[in-house]
Amino acid sequence: MTPELDEIDLGTVPLGRTGLRTSELQFGTWRFGRVTEAGNVEIDEERAHELLDAYETAGGRYIDTADVYGGGDCERWIGDWLAERDRERYTIASKVYWQIRDGDPNSRGTNRKNVRHRVDALLDRLDTDYIDVLYIHRWDDETPARELMKTLNGLVESGKVHYLGASTLRPNAWKVARANEIARSEGWEPFKVLQPRYNLVDREIEGDYLEFARQRNLAVSPWSPLGQGFLTGKYDRDEDLPEESKAAESSRFQEAYLTEENFDVHDELDAVADEVDASPAQTALAWLAHRDGVTAPIVGARTVDQLRENLAAAAIDLSDEQVDRLTAAKPGPYDEL
Repeated sequence: MTPELDEIDLGTVPLGRTGLRTSELQFGTWRFGRVTEAGNVEIDEERAHELLDAYETAGGRYIDTADVYGGGDCERWIGDWLAERDRERYTIASKVYWQIRDGDPNSRGTNRKNVRHRVDALLDRLDTDYIDVLYIHRWDDETPARELMKTLNGLVESGKVHYLGASTLRPNAWKVARANEIARSEGWEPFKVLQPRYNLVDREIEGDYLEFARQRNLAVSPWSPLGQGFLTGKYDRDEDLPEESKAAESSRFQEAYLTEENFDVHDELDAVADEVDASPAQTALAWLAHRDGVTAPIVGARTVDQLRENLAAAAIDLSDEQVDRLTAAKPGPYDEL
């Protein structure tokens, strides 16, 4: 049985070498204000605040967002929610990169003009003087690494940003390593937090990426820990997708996740979930939390009940044998060499 929110009590873990501690499950807000293909808002402001309330009740204090989520509404709603609380008790992370103005190529990427403007704008939406972690949402090959790191260091020195992160750079750990070496040689702030995709069936960061993070003591906060919902058990290998799901799920998702290999992984996931009396989603999150080099997965939800189920994963303890079985269910990128 899934515990009530006030019975969950999330703990904290070190956020790499930042000196901060982060909730062991971070809260991702990418669905806030998102408009679906049908033209509906997936999570409106009222539900967004309900979800933030639920996360807070469970002891969560780390909120992950981006300046493009909901066209900026996501950050505004978080800012309105924070206005009634002690800002210092929460760690807020946001991201910049994607183009925000049609016809303006300079409103995309990590050039100095764009980054400075975007940070000022997101601080206004969040109604805060600073953010704790600023991620570059993607790597921009058109901006030299030295210019990027100098710009980001200036934001840290100004007090607008506390720490720097890089999101979705698989398999380009070397770009972060090079940028950090430049920063180190100049006495600038380096990247200290990484945010890749990682879950039981998306294993591309295993090997060099995770090893690099471990050696440098960089925090790793994976997104999509449930494989875009595949690892929740909502799909069946023996049944065709319902018509409403066919419309909702892209052909790319179906080709990437609804494969025989991935369903074999799910069979092992279901078996371990039964052994620990947990849901597949909770077990998949627990596996990720047990992986060496992983700091804190980012979880999201459409409803309070979904969020409650996901957050309850923090209390699930898997044995080494169970972790090994789940890991072996699908080879990582270096297991087949």
